[in-house]
Amino acid sequence: MLDIKPRDVQVASIPAADTTVLRSRTWERLKFEVEYSLQRGTTANSYLIQADKTALIDPPGESFTEIFLHQLQESVELQQLDYIILGHVNPNRMVTLKALLELTPQVTFICSKPGAIALQSALREYQEQLTIWVPRAEDTLDLGNAHQLQFISVPTPRWPDGLCTYDPATRILFTDKLLGCHVCGDEVFDENWKRLDEDRRFYYDCLHASQARQVEVALDKLAAFSPKIYAPGHGPIVRYSLSRLTHDYRTWSQQQKEQDLTVALIYASAYGNTATLAQAIAKGMTKAGVAVESINCEFADPTEIEAAVQKCDGFVIGSPTLGGHMPTQVQTALGIVLSNTAKTKLAGVFGSYGWSGEAVDEIENKLQDAGYRLGCETIRVKFKPDEVTLQMCKEAGTDFAQALKKSKKFRTPSQAVSNAQIDRTAQAVGRVVGSLCVLAAKRNGVTNAMLASWITQASFNPPGLTIAVAKDRAVESLTHTGDKFVLNILKEGMNVRRHFLKPFAPGEDRLAGLDTQEAENGCPIINDALAYLECTVKNRMDCGDHWLIYAAVDEGKVIQCTGMTAVHHRKSGSQY
Repeated sequence: MLDIKPRDVQVASIPAADTTVLRSRTWERLKFEVEYSLQRGTTANSYLIQADKTALIDPPGESFTEIFLHQLQESVELQQLDYIILGHVNPNRMVTLKALLELTPQVTFICSKPGAIALQSALREYQEQLTIWVPRAEDTLDLGNAHQLQFISVPTPRWPDGLCTYDPATRILFTDKLLGCHVCGDEVFDENWKRLDEDRRFYYDCLHASQARQVEVALDKLAAFSPKIYAPGHGPIVRYSLSRLTHDYRTWSQQQKEQDLTVALIYASAYGNTATLAQAIAKGMTKAGVAVESINCEFADPTEIEAAVQKCDGFVIGSPTLGGHMPTQVQTALGIVLSNTAKTKLAGVFGSYGWSGEAVDEIENKLQDAGYRLGCETIRVKFKPDEVTLQMCKEAGTDFAQALKKSKKFRTPSQAVSNAQIDRTAQAVGRVVGSLCVLAAKRNGVTNAMLASWITQASFNPPGLTIAVAKDRAVESLTHTGDKFVLNILKEGMNVRRHFLKPFAPGEDRLAGLDTQEAENGCPIINDALAYLECTVKNRMDCGDHWLIYAAVDEGKVIQCTGMTAVHHRKSGSQY
């Protein structure tokens, strides 16, 4: 169990002139978003540059408003605050921004043009005092003492108003949503950066894998400034692993571009809920080995949408419902899809709504009337998605990817050996056998399970084992470092095995109908199993299309003293 601490704001000086970080911290999960699902806590980093003039960069969202303002007032005289620089503008920040405007009516906001439009809309009641500056590419902001701030526009589908800030006096690059991670701790910098590898990759996969093309463009822009420190919006400040993290981002982005199949994910989002669904669906697709090209049709040019749907192998459209209809931008995007996309391409539909959800039904009907085949069940979500809903969306994304591979008769790349040699090798690998088990995991109300046989004992002290989990398995998202699970070791016979050999719908309870009980670690024990082991994940290794999970065994018990362990015999090493 997590040792939950109260939220606080940690203040630390960056080893550079006049610059302070205010890290609003929580050890709890901040909200229901895919990116937070590891529940490692998070920090919302704000930065204060105090020279002849004072600038505050990226104040936090409303979860931290009260404690942040208290600490800010202890760090700076608010009447001397000249600028508030926003890396992106979203509704979650408005409570904090309104409070700052009440305290500092003289302040000037600096943001991108899309950010300025959103800011003016959200702060209508402050129009008379609201001052916004939208810098051009060549503009700088002179704070004095050599702090000539420069601004870099880094728009992405998720954050079309993205803006990074570079301070040449300190060579700090303030990166907002780029190059961060959701981890809470006392370490301000990344001196123990190897420990962050899994969290950084998870953060990238959740937020940036589906916008890899735009991330590469952003990295090219940022490289021109030769920073020595990345100051992200979340997680430790990047000082010791800057080149490594940059290389990782480029590698991960390139891997996305090299996938054999691509899905165009087209959406608009009125209040952020549909965008959250899109993020979860994209996560399910990318982990199944399909590239995703995200397109926010509120900001995309029609030619961009047309190019994406013409080159993609499948597409998914998401929409909110406003006044009983889909937004104009979605209508335009749907028209482009219907006019330019082959009917053989797999389609999908999703959306969130407050009351009736007509937009989702309208999109689905138009696609089916036009002759498109749906790759997964249409997703309809009322109000804000919760943990269970997001898991369902991830599983739906994986199902869509698998259906796309099947429709394209997807095969692994050809190898430089004969078919006969491949067959002989597969037959030989298939002679490796393992115990047949059910891995059952639970986290934050989400339960999942899978039939597994790639299992072996790995250590005596502590007792430990390894399990290979395919990346497109639904339970994979519950097997990160620190997660708990129960390994149910099956006895000979087909009852439990047959249950797990049937297909499951996205979000369906894999354990429904089985006799189960809860283990000490909160995960399900199957009472018809031969024995069970309660385990904690200690490490993960990327192994091609699988993750190799090493877990320590915490507890265990033999349920049935008679009976033999079920063993999985295969004819081929190329399939289960």
